[in-house]
Amino acid sequence: MITAFVLIRTAAERLTEAAQEIADIDGVTEVYSCAGDVDLIAMIRASEHERIAEIVPGAINKVEGVLDTDTHIAFRSYSKLDTEATFSIGLES
Repeated sequence: MITAFVLIRTAAERLTEAAQEIADIDGVTEVYSCAGDVDLIAMIRASEHERIAEIVPGAINKVEGVLDTDTHIAFRSYSKLDTEATFSIGLES
């Protein structure tokens, strides 16, 4: 599975609507509003690079209010939360 993070700049008046429309796109697993240089960050999970190439320019960039995107492909995932979850299986009280 390929994971990509899409940094998205939106028109201020369309931020909420654009975020929901992006979240509804098949292949987009999460959308976060954030502070900083971008307005939204979307996470995409796809089985092949071609699918990401369809999702970003073919769907995200066509959402009304999206001004610009910058896509980053992930190579590996490192997470303290994943490790903690693995070792705590069955320890819930």
